Amino acid sequence: MEQTVQENAGENEGNNANANNDERGSRDAKWWCSTFHNVTAMVGAGVLGLPFAISQLGWIPGVTAIMLSWLVTFYTLWQLVEMHEMVAGRRFDRYYELGEHMLGPKLGFWLVMVQQLTVQIASTIVYCVTGGKSLKKFFDLLVPGWSGVRQTFYILFFILLQFLLSQTPNFNKLKLVSMLAALMSVCYSTVAVVTSIIIGVRHHPSHYGVRSDTVAGMTFDVFTALGTIAFAFAGHSVVLEIQATLPSTEEVPSKKPMWRGVVSAYLIVILCYMAVAVSGYWAFGSAVEDDVLISLEHPAWVIAVANLMVFVHVIGSFQVFAMPVFDTIESLLVRKYNFAPSRTLRLVSRSLFVALVGFIALCVPFFGGLLGFFGGLAFTSTSYIIPGVLWLAAPKPKHYSKVHSYVSVVCITIGLFIAITAPIGGVRTIILSIKTYKFFS
Repeated sequence: MEQTVQENAGENEGNNANANNDERGSRDAKWWCSTFHNVTAMVGAGVLGLPFAISQLGWIPGVTAIMLSWLVTFYTLWQLVEMHEMVAGRRFDRYYELGEHMLGPKLGFWLVMVQQLTVQIASTIVYCVTGGKSLKKFFDLLVPGWSGVRQTFYILFFILLQFLLSQTPNFNKLKLVSMLAALMSVCYSTVAVVTSIIIGVRHHPSHYGVRSDTVAGMTFDVFTALGTIAFAFAGHSVVLEIQATLPSTEEVPSKKPMWRGVVSAYLIVILCYMAVAVSGYWAFGSAVEDDVLISLEHPAWVIAVANLMVFVHVIGSFQVFAMPVFDTIESLLVRKYNFAPSRTLRLVSRSLFVALVGFIALCVPFFGGLLGFFGGLAFTSTSYIIPGVLWLAAPKPKHYSKVHSYVSVVCITIGLFIAITAPIGGVRTIILSIKTYKFFS
């Protein structure tokens, strides 16, 4: 009886979510809209850490790891697109709704929702660090007299901006911010590639090795690099929400335009990722920074503008990842603790969240370590593991080959390896950074 009630509740929540989408008129998007959204979700600050990841792995292992991750996540993304309407008469507009249906209302909800929240919270922490570092680099290049200003103050400034933007009511009000963020990500990636090539043509290392010279160091670097690469393929946590914006009929189900958009987006993603990763490592070798833009120095004004683009991008990205968390917190306070929905509730709850993640970013401002730690801890689950688990649990029509089940097991195995090893490497990187870092300096 209890299970039936929970199942009905889950179905009602799903229906409510669908109704909300219809009320917003969001079922009439075109296939190219899904391309735009998928690129926005995928191409983020993580791309700037890919040259560093190759420097930890070496040329062949590094490029292979990026290509393998692209192929695995491309396949698991296809699985999510297929499962969106696998049950006749229902669309799973939220990742956790799909989890509830395939694994049960308890296991499915907690397995998926917890991972999603971890991805979203981790992203906001990393974006605080990225925003502060990029803004400092911008002023250091254009105003040398300000080079003594601590990075802490730039992170604080970024956090203050988020206090203001966090009061934006919903996603609809963030359209312009999100569009600008997407444009900035492509622009600063282009600047990184072109500038790295120019620097590499003038002078590049004659020998390319890995960063560490000890077996222990190389082992931990491999772990960190795998997490960094996993962080760069984190768009799966919003793919069902994107597909929910597309129309669907019996003749043309939503998976057809969605897959067309995904293929276009993933072609853009791999071109962007490989260009930044290869050009950055080629130009600087094992000396490349964990954020490739930090390695670039000349021409100063171009690099300064690129860092400003990153700053603008992560302002919007922070809100894109934080908005679902805001909704979760406020819904919990209203439903479970009987708070009345109000501007005061929004102001207090969202401000406390921004303050918390901002404080963590101030204490642990280590971009490379954070990518490795969070990439393995949560992003691997949502992009590599959970889609395969849900596919194996799903009652599939006969026309699906059993090969997909075997491939799912391979993807899950790869994901589990990254999920276990990457956080270890990330923690080590953070510990090594702490040794030479003075808190709030």
